[in-house]
Amino acid sequence: MQPLITIITVTYNAENTLTPTMESVNAQTYTDFQHLIMDGASSDRTLETAKRLATDRTEIFSEPDSGIYDAMNKGMTHARGQYLIFLNAGDSFHSTDTLGLIARTIESNGYPGIVYGQTQIVDSGRRYVADRHLKAPEKLTYESFADGMLVCHQAFIALARIAPLYDTRYRFSADYDWCIQCLQHSRKNVYIPETLIDYLNEGTTTANHRKSLIERFRIMRYYYGTTKTISKHIMFLPRYINRKNKS
Repeated sequence: MQPLITIITVTYNAENTLTPTMESVNAQTYTDFQHLIMDGASSDRTLETAKRLATDRTEIFSEPDSGIYDAMNKGMTHARGQYLIFLNAGDSFHSTDTLGLIARTIESNGYPGIVYGQTQIVDSGRRYVADRHLKAPEKLTYESFADGMLVCHQAFIALARIAPLYDTRYRFSADYDWCIQCLQHSRKNVYIPETLIDYLNEGTTTANHRKSLIERFRIMRYYYGTTKTISKHIMFLPRYINRKNKS
């Protein structure tokens, strides 16, 4: 039987971060979902943790992959749900009713292309750190992502049949490209004015952050044109400087 939602969790040597993710999935009051653990042949105790916390809705796969986006693509090939949620190891649903809220929103809005909401940052002890620096807008369109990744990937729930595979040419920002493509094909996007996801604040290396920004510039230029991309980046500068000053 086809579940309404497939949750895909990609792991690699995630024994220290997987438990809160799986516990938050298992605690959901809504149960019409499939949970896929896509492991990249971990060498630690990730698989033992996954098997210990698995329920009858959990499916575990472990094999070498070419990175997180390759693993996400593999997860999509195993997904049976009508909607996709990508919940990384370390991230969790904000409350036990989050999936229920998402499901009710989907059903009451005629099965839209995208449902989305807010994200907050937590530390490894699941304590609140801050709201995400970009807030999800009440109205979301294809043009919205010209202002950056306004919706966190984990809080961006997409109808599976409009979702493409991730472009693995991008090593750090394929999720940004993927969300834009989903928005291109979505006829209706519905905002949930609630925090849906607690995002683990692990920090990104300066080198990878820089590479991610370069990839995002290329992606923006492809979809929105060179002139608009450059003008948007000029507008981004005060935002970037403000974040640097706060960090």
